[in-house]
Amino acid sequence: MTEETPGFEEKPDVPSGATPDDAEPQAATPSTEEAAAPAGDASAAQLAGLTAQLDQVRTALGERTMDLQRLQAEYQNYRRRVERDRIAVKEIAIANLLTELLPVLDNIARARDHGELVGGFKSVAESLETVAAKMGLQQFGKEGEPFDPMIHEALMHSYAPDVTETTCVAILQPGYRIGERTIRPARVAVAEPQPGAQTVKADSQDSVEAADDKESGGPDEG
Repeated sequence: MTEETPGFEEKPDVPSGATPDDAEPQAATPSTEEAAAPAGDASAAQLAGLTAQLDQVRTALGERTMDLQRLQAEYQNYRRRVERDRIAVKEIAIANLLTELLPVLDNIARARDHGELVGGFKSVAESLETVAAKMGLQQFGKEGEPFDPMIHEALMHSYAPDVTETTCVAILQPGYRIGERTIRPARVAVAEPQPGAQTVKADSQDSVEAADDKESGGPDEG
């Protein structure tokens, strides 16, 4: 009877020239293209998501920039409006103050015309006039200037043969302005050309020319 040797197991026959590993079935491994395809799809999806986020950030940045520019423009307009109002309020306050001082300045002018502006009163009066001038007060109104209803107030009216247009012949009360604002018109006496004076003057001129022509033997004949 044949005895089996303990500790040994029968192994399948291995073909000649083959290694034992060749005898085991190999698991199917995915190809490189098959492995790269899912990774490529994931990268494209991630890139698309980042692009969409970037577009959203750019849109939000544009909106915030426009808001900032609008606020800056509104602030600049507010500053200009406040500055304009401040200047207007200052001018109104100065005009009101100087308007109250005009009767005092009129009294000073009358005292000067009558030779009463002497001593300490003269110094005070000149100081007041200097301060008023520094605040922008300007006096206007002169005899012989054409009458302008925008800055003159006619209190007296007459005719004169030596004027060719309505003219201020006397300044009854000077006018005052601050910059371009008139705070009191000049009160004046005006004179207009004598009715018919222009016709008489034209006739006299024609007579003089005719006399000159007669003395010279008439106009030259061709």
